[in-house]
Amino acid sequence: MLEGKAVVRETDMPTLMQSHAMELAYKALDLHEVSDCRSIAHYIKQKFDEAYGPAWHCVVGKDFGSCITHFCGSFIFFHVEMMEFLIFKDGRESSESREEAIGVLQNGSLSD
Repeated sequence: MLEGKAVVRETDMPTLMQSHAMELAYKALDLHEVSDCRSIAHYIKQKFDEAYGPAWHCVVGKDFGSCITHFCGSFIFFHVEMMEFLIFKDGRESSESREEAIGVLQNGSLSD
């Protein structure tokens, strides 16, 4: 487990939700190897889906950037020592299938 204090880089989440995100990050780091970013992210995403409804995403790693769209009040980017955590909720409902989402991209203006 990493012993450092979580440092928030950017957020628009309510304070209690921020605390929950960081608490889950520490718990995930206790449950999984630090190098197993996929399992850490999956754990946090699953817990956020259970607590706050579907459509949450979690990215865990070192030295990454992002450009995302998210619901207002549902974004946090923080780090614990060298591990970075990005958690956000997007606009898709859980009933939308992956194929529907891909179809939107294929039929959208990007392919014109």
